[in-house]
This record gives sequence, structure tokens and C-alpha cells, in this order.
Amino acid sequence: MTQAQIVGWAHGPFGKRPEPDTQTLMQGVVGDALIHAGLAPEDIDGLFVGVYNNGFSRQDFQAALVAMGDERFAHTPATRYENACATGSAALHGALDFIESGRGRLALVVGAEKMSATPTAEVGDILLSASYHREEADIQGGFAGLFGRIAEGYFQRYGDRSRELAMIAAKNHANGVANPWAQMRKDMGVDFCASVSERNPLVAGPLRRTDCSLISDGAAALVVADAETAAQLQRAIGFRARTQANDLMALSRRNVLEFRGAALAWRQALEAAGLGLDDLSLVETHDCFTIAEMLEYEAMGLAAPGEGHRVIREGVTHKDGRLPVNPSGGLKSKGHPIGATGVSMHVMAAMQLMGEAGDMQIPEARLAGVFNMGGAAVTNYVSILERVT
Repeated sequence: MTQAQIVGWAHGPFGKRPEPDTQTLMQGVVGDALIHAGLAPEDIDGLFVGVYNNGFSRQDFQAALVAMGDERFAHTPATRYENACATGSAALHGALDFIESGRGRLALVVGAEKMSATPTAEVGDILLSASYHREEADIQGGFAGLFGRIAEGYFQRYGDRSRELAMIAAKNHANGVANPWAQMRKDMGVDFCASVSERNPLVAGPLRRTDCSLISDGAAALVVADAETAAQLQRAIGFRARTQANDLMALSRRNVLEFRGAALAWRQALEAAGLGLDDLSLVETHDCFTIAEMLEYEAMGLAAPGEGHRVIREGVTHKDGRLPVNPSGGLKSKGHPIGATGVSMHVMAAMQLMGEAGDMQIPEARLAGVFNMGGAAVTNYVSILERVT
């Protein structure tokens, strides 16, 4: 079986964008990704599109929209993927499986979402469709309310860690200043993030506005190729390992403070790669809320359960720390257009490994981890990436 490799990418700006829809957002990155890879639309054997939608737009059948932006894709097989906030990674895995099965040599992965045109209250309802509706549909505040409950439970068990959550937010906002595609390029500082104020009100439970990722529009794209084809191109980023692990959807049927599916995905990936966390140069992780990043420290093995606060207090995950986490600014600063997120995270990691991350660059980055989850750690994807050429 041939190994699929990333050979090109493009990333659009995230935020409240003027583009009216996902078709236009995707059109803005598809051409640039192909140019970056040194390819043309006619070279692509399959399109893999990640868009969550579920009510953000009346237009669905989103896989067909790529060809509406460029008719040279009119007869290229195209498939749309949806897996909650891990939609982009699901599309990427589909493309990798396509290449590694021998069904094609080159594939284009596009992730996009248009969220800002939807009223905020409706956004919350749409996102709750990624929860277990039978039990969780009435949670106030949408997914912020759901993660607010998780934070409350964590604090009850392990003590109030509001200050450490503010430190995570401040770290990611400081990193985001260097990211030209980030939605919010502003260093907030720990004190501002830690204080409840008119500009930083409580949103749900103990979570403040600065603990929550932003409503975003945006798109990102990746080109993947088989190893033989990749060897003829300018760039190649390989997958030392890639895993997916799920957990039960209903919060009532698991201990959500443990993120067991995430821990399993990390363990399987590191074992498959023959690596430990200390071998990684950086990690891009899914900080939809700051409590999620803290729980992910514990899931990946940086700290024991209830000890995630020590990781941020000791500076382990700062840009100059032992394992920089979210040098891009993460979802917290970069933004979180649902379908684009998983693709974006892999683009950011690939940039680091090619030495093309600009002011975000981690010196001598050799191995990068990516963790993208859907729902409250219901579906969990981990990639271990390394530069091949």
C-alpha cells in the first residue's frame, strides 16, 4: 500500500468574511492550493469536501460546489464529509484512504464554513445538533453551555482552574498575533482573560468570552498524492501515523472529564509512529474552549487527570516551551469555521515542517501532532506528521 503525502496547501483568512457562501470561500483556496503543489485541476482524481452546514445554509450538496467555482472539476468525483467539528479531518482521511487504496494518485481536500451570516442564537442551536439531542438539546448556550457544564464538573472535582484557563486563552491569543490568517490577532494578556468584565462576560458556567472560540467563516485546502507522485513535486509531508477513535455521544453515559476517545487516539498514534510526546516539535490541538485544551493536555499524556493546570503554569505548551501547543493561535485566536478547522490544523502543521510558517515558525520543527475532535471528544483524530522532502 502506498502512503499518501501532503504536497500542497492554501489557507484563507478566517473571521467575519464578505464572501457570501461556502462556494465562494472554497473557490478562494482551491486554485492557490493547486498552484502551491505545482498542479492543475485536470491532475486531480478526486475531490473531498468538508462542510458541516446543518442549517447554516439552505444550499447543501456541498461537494458539487467546487466545480461550480471551477468547471474544470465538472467530471471529477466529489464527495462531501460531515463529522461535527472534525469534519475537515474526516474529509482528509477520506482522501488519504482514496490514495492509499490505489483508486487515485492525487486528491484535493477542501474544508469550509459560512457561519457569521446566521444569528448567534441560531448558531448555538445548529451546533447543538452535534450533541445527543435526546438528552442535551435543551442545554442553554449551545456548545458553550455544554462545555460550561464540563468546566463546572472539572472544577468541582479538581478545584477552580479559572486562572489557568485564562492562561491558555492568553497563550493562544499571543500566538495568534503572528498568524496572518487568524480572526483575532490581539494579545489579550492573562489578567484581561482572567477577569469577568463588560468586555469579557461570563458565557456559560465558569467560561468567559475569552474561553470560547469564535463564530467564523473561512476555508482551507490540501493536496495529497501517492508517494511516487509526491517524490516528483516540490513538497512532501508524510503521515508517520494517523488514527481515529470514538466515544459515546451522550455525556450521561461516560466520564466526560477524561476524554477517553482522545486519549485512545493519541496512544494509538504515538505507538504506530514509534514515538513519545517528547519527540514532537509542536502540536496543533482543538481548543474550541479553553477547558478542552486543558483536558487534551491530560488526554495526550502531558499530565495526569486533574493536573492539566500544571502544564500551562509551567510554560510547557508556550511557544518557547518543551512542547509548543497551538503556535498558530489555535481555534481560540485563529477562528473555528467548523468544516475548515481540521484542514486548517493540518495546513498549519505542514507549514511548520516545511519551514514556511513565517513569524509562527517553531525552530527546527521535525515532527508535528494534530488533534481534531468532533463534539465533546466524541470523534477524535490524531495525525503525526513529518517532512519527507
